[in-house]
Amino acid sequence: MFNTLKKKNKLDLLIYIFFLFFLIFFSKFSTSNVNANTYKIVDLKISKPYDNNFNKKAVIDEAFEKAFVQIILKITTLKQNEIIKMKNLKTIYSLVESFSIVDEKFIENKYISKFEVEFNKKKLFNYLEKKNISPSIPTEKKLLLIPILINNKKNKILLFSENSFYLNWNKFNKRHYLLSYILPNEDIEDINIIKKNISTIEEYNFDEIISKYVIDDYIILILFQKNNSYNSLIKINLNNKLIILNKKFDWNENQSIEDIIYNLKLEFENQWKKLNIINISLKLPITLSVDSKNYNLSSKLEKKLYDLDLVSNYYIDSFTNKKIIYKIIYNSTPDKFINEFRNSNIKLDTSNPIWSVK
Repeated sequence: MFNTLKKKNKLDLLIYIFFLFFLIFFSKFSTSNVNANTYKIVDLKISKPYDNNFNKKAVIDEAFEKAFVQIILKITTLKQNEIIKMKNLKTIYSLVESFSIVDEKFIENKYISKFEVEFNKKKLFNYLEKKNISPSIPTEKKLLLIPILINNKKNKILLFSENSFYLNWNKFNKRHYLLSYILPNEDIEDINIIKKNISTIEEYNFDEIISKYVIDDYIILILFQKNNSYNSLIKINLNNKLIILNKKFDWNENQSIEDIIYNLKLEFENQWKKLNIINISLKLPITLSVDSKNYNLSSKLEKKLYDLDLVSNYYIDSFTNKKIIYKIIYNSTPDKFINEFRNSNIKLDTSNPIWSVK
């Protein structure tokens, strides 16, 4: 009886040691190998002459540099010329999680390749923090854009197919843009509504038109053209926050509609990024407890934590045969952290000093 019990206890201990070893291995390697696609730059094309001077490493270096510029444009309000000054190959290589050449061809003495470069979110954010640059959460958003062009000289309102901004808006896009635009249909009823309110167009709220589209976010862009100048009144509604801007654009013979659209889109992108800024200086410590026998739950939690952009770091602080204790550094408020779990299959119990996961 005693020997049987002793063997059972020894077996339980071996199982427990194996479980702990597996858990340590999982926690150490799983999160480093699973990255969110948000920080991956895809379809990155590089073309080089295939001659005696061809160097495959130089091709990879160029792909990494281009990917670096793209990811920084995507998560900050920095301009391209500012980012180019930051380029340092040694630093860029240290920020890359993984990369792959998804396609390569040799055509007419040219080497043409397509890359995917994935950046490590934690290292990227640490790099920006050291440079006192606050990143924003790279969240894509669809919104309604209503562009109205008023020619003051001709005293004429230009809508839809008469409006060069309407016709060209979605022709000019950049790879790093987070906002995509839905333009209103060329509806005779909408035209009549706008014309009826033309005298008070700056105060008109456009609710009659917006309500026809199942979308909460919108931009009303009213451009007043006088000779070669455009004065604009912009009403931006993003995440139920109304932003009103006035911008002036001078148009000369060396510019095109594309230049004005580019500047407007850049302004809208920056306004969206400002709403999603990550306050890196705010470091909220959170402690979470998980049942150590529930491997699936701990796996789900680690994936969730990794996917949250406001989680700057997390690790296993301690574990027993009953509990795993996670330490988390979160760049926002407790309410925001709790809210991020509301619609997930992970439930938080915050009734005790150490929160638990169920």
